[in-house]
Amino acid sequence: MGVIVVTGIPGVGKTTVMKKAAEGMNIEFVTFGTVMSEIALEQNLVKDRDEMRKLTLEQQKDLQIKSAEKIARMENVILDTHCTVKTPKGYMPGLPEWVIKKLNPNAIVVVEADPEEIFNRRAGDPTRNRDPDTKEQIKEHQMINRAAAMAYAALSGATVKIVFNHDDAIDAAVKQAEPVLN
Repeated sequence: MGVIVVTGIPGVGKTTVMKKAAEGMNIEFVTFGTVMSEIALEQNLVKDRDEMRKLTLEQQKDLQIKSAEKIARMENVILDTHCTVKTPKGYMPGLPEWVIKKLNPNAIVVVEADPEEIFNRRAGDPTRNRDPDTKEQIKEHQMINRAAAMAYAALSGATVKIVFNHDDAIDAAVKQAEPVLN
C-alpha cells in the first residue's frame, strides 16, 4: 500500500473516517507534526512540541525532509496532515515540494463535508480552539485544498480521492475511502 495521505480542513473528521476505514488492517496511522516533533526532540532542537514554531525556517525545512523520509520508509501508513494551512497572510502548502516528493504517496484522500456541517461541528466542539471561519471561508478552504491536492498529485504521481463525511453518515464515508486502502 505504501503511503496514503489523508487531509481535510479542521473539523471535517478526516482522522475519524480514516481510522475507522483502517480498522482491522495492518496499517500504521501517523500524524506528520508528531513525527516532526519526535525527530526535533531526538536531535535536542526543542524541549517540547510547542517550541518547534520557534525554530529557524532552515531547521523546520530540514525536519520536514527528515520526517518525510522516515514516513516514506514505513510500509503501510496513513499520514494524517493538512493539505494547506490557513494563515493571516494567506494559504501555505502543507506538503511543500521537498516533502511531497520524499513521501511519494500512492494516494491523497481529501475528506470534505458541507460547509454548514463543518461550521456546526466546530461551534459544537468546546475542546478545540479553531478559527471562527464563516461558511464561505470554509468552502473556500476546501476548494484550495482540492487544488493543492491535485498539484501534489502532479508532483508525486498519486491519485486524489474526495471522500464526503456528512453528518451521521460515517459508514458511507468509510465505504468511499476503503478502495484507496486495498
